Amino acid sequence: MILQMTNKTIILGLESSCDETAAALVANGHEVLSSVVASQFDLHEKYGGVVPEIAARAHIENILPVIRAAFAEAKVTTEQIAAVAVAHCPGLTPALLIAVTAAKTLAWVWNKPLIAINHIHSHLQSAMLEHHADCFPAAALVVSGGHTSIYNCKSPLELELMGRTLDDAAGEAFDKVAMILKLPYPGGPSLEKLAARGDPRTIDFPRTYLDKNSLDFSFSGVKTAVLYYCRGQDMLGADRVPTMSEKEKADIAAGFQAAVVDVLVNKTMRAAQRINAPTVLLGGGVAANSRLREQLQDRCAADNRRLLVAAKKYCTDNAAMVAGLAYHKLKAGLTADLYLEALPHQA
Repeated sequence: MILQMTNKTIILGLESSCDETAAALVANGHEVLSSVVASQFDLHEKYGGVVPEIAARAHIENILPVIRAAFAEAKVTTEQIAAVAVAHCPGLTPALLIAVTAAKTLAWVWNKPLIAINHIHSHLQSAMLEHHADCFPAAALVVSGGHTSIYNCKSPLELELMGRTLDDAAGEAFDKVAMILKLPYPGGPSLEKLAARGDPRTIDFPRTYLDKNSLDFSFSGVKTAVLYYCRGQDMLGADRVPTMSEKEKADIAAGFQAAVVDVLVNKTMRAAQRINAPTVLLGGGVAANSRLREQLQDRCAADNRRLLVAAKKYCTDNAAMVAGLAYHKLKAGLTADLYLEALPHQA
């Protein structure tokens, strides 16, 4: 049976910026009618990271089944949707091209508006899918494998970049340290699991704050500190990881995680204080990290600020966040044409 969606603006969102093929139908910017994600975990595991060409081929195979599944789950028809939205930047160009091409084709065939979405900005929307009350103004942290950024959010469409990573993103640093410790792919969740058994006070890895007023991030130093700890500073010594006890590896993971989380939390709170924001938003893949969620919640509570965190199912790449942000762009009349391109960097 097809649901009757009275007075609801339903948008189809598509996402293929990295290694998840996703489609979702979202009403009025926050009511998730369906969210379907096809993961490529098994394809990339043996490489220890995402291979763009392999990801693109898998997206080609997955995109139509995922779209069909999203419509079936939502029990709506193509006639009931108001627009087609797609994450077109930033990301891996071969991967982005698949959802962008699909979205442009469907928008043309169905005669629907096309909406271009910045993947990073949509991660902020993921924090509002289940908290769609007044969220603004807010200081927002997007922290993922490819991006670590702080924004001054005045509305869903008014985002001012306050700080960004100057080298490794936090999630990238997690993955690289997981590789140093020879943990299973994907590295971030494996490292968090190991860190839970360690003592973060045993090894004091460096915290990089740059200058005292900076809201930018740098995680290459702490990653290198872990590497030197495991292999020596001249890099000619033997790799000690295979002979380490599980306790020592757990302490390394815990110490590294604590160093990264401290910087993320302190800079986010510095941003919130600078703009006097009553709300803090947290989104992105690393937002699923329990230590980050807990410490940011504690600091917000102590500072009398409200924290809105993306549900863990919306932390990793998905299309519900794409469709959610697209609702606000559609209301503002911000549509794209069929010349829309996939861009590896932010538009």
